[in-house]
Amino acid sequence: MDKKKTLEDIFNDDEFGILDSKAKESNVKTEDERLIESFQEINAFFEKNNREPEATNVTEFKLLSRLKALRKDSKKVEILKSYDTHNLLNTKEEIKSVADILNDDDLGILDTEETLSIFKLTNVPSSTERAESDFVAQRKAMKDKEFLSYESMFKKVHEELKQGKRRLFTYENADKNLKAGSYYVLNGVLLFLEEANIETDNVTLPSGDRLRKDGRTRIIFENGTMSNMLYRSLDKALLHKDNDGKIVSHTETEIEKELFDNVNSVNEEDVQTGWIYVLKSKSNHKDIATIKDLYKIGYSTVPVPKRIKNAYKEPTYLFADVTIIDAYKTYNMNTQKFELLIHRFFAEACLNIDINDDTGRRMTPREWFVVPLPIIQKAFRLLESEEIVNYKYDSNIKALIKR
Repeated sequence: MDKKKTLEDIFNDDEFGILDSKAKESNVKTEDERLIESFQEINAFFEKNNREPEATNVTEFKLLSRLKALRKDSKKVEILKSYDTHNLLNTKEEIKSVADILNDDDLGILDTEETLSIFKLTNVPSSTERAESDFVAQRKAMKDKEFLSYESMFKKVHEELKQGKRRLFTYENADKNLKAGSYYVLNGVLLFLEEANIETDNVTLPSGDRLRKDGRTRIIFENGTMSNMLYRSLDKALLHKDNDGKIVSHTETEIEKELFDNVNSVNEEDVQTGWIYVLKSKSNHKDIATIKDLYKIGYSTVPVPKRIKNAYKEPTYLFADVTIIDAYKTYNMNTQKFELLIHRFFAEACLNIDINDDTGRRMTPREWFVVPLPIIQKAFRLLESEEIVNYKYDSNIKALIKR
């Protein structure tokens, strides 16, 4: 028997291949492999249905969210380029939502658990976190037939926003602004608060006893989903600064109807909400004092003398004292709605002037109108009688004319 002198001699004398071995292959997928596999699911859906996934059911909801997230990640798009046989990653999405109007294409409402960020609130009380959970948990896709009537409503609201018939205001107060029958925008997505079954409870807090309103709602989103989240949860979501909550104003016609429904119907149950006023400036500035028929038309929630006490310090009063010409008590009236209606009625005669405060900052007051006082007073009477819908103001001849 030959004596082996080295390890090489031993390896070279392995007649039966006992020492041969193969490196084991790992079954653990790499991050890129998982990415490709997830994208192939979207490809398979497209090949089967000849369309991109939509938010019509849970399965498609997730695929759509995944596709949207991939399109936003340039690194992942580069990795998947050779697998994008249907040009899914380079397609520019047409989004029919308020986001189009605001040039904001981030529809986070469709995100899944992996990419959900809209409601991932940080550094906020646990009650807000519970509101977030309630919001997410209660959403579900609607059937096409069920959503059909709402879809036409959303399209109409979009068109009215584009035409200026509706406006967006920052959401601030639930008691005043969160009402059934109104539209809101949450992080770029339009929603309709169809129902709000509110109950009032007396709760004891460290700061004392308080009346708290809450209850289940029915909310329809423009993406075809709905929710029965809590009233307070919706309020918290709209108020959170990261969600950019907006309230969509009613149209001029809707505002007029609401104002007419409230006028001349004051009883012991009605609440005085403020004052409508007409003011005249005492400014000595040549660019203001020389303007004939210049009046400020506004609304105050406190008595007018109290509101104008420091007029000379405020740009809205042209940094000058004012004289009260007229003041009318109002009942059950919304501040923004009244101002929107009356200011639009006299829009042609709105004063266009820039003024500077004591720091040199330029401001443009928008509540001053060059309109004869009798015309303003007649407009108020027409508003009270509901006839204002039949008139418009012609600034050229300074008269109210029939439409």
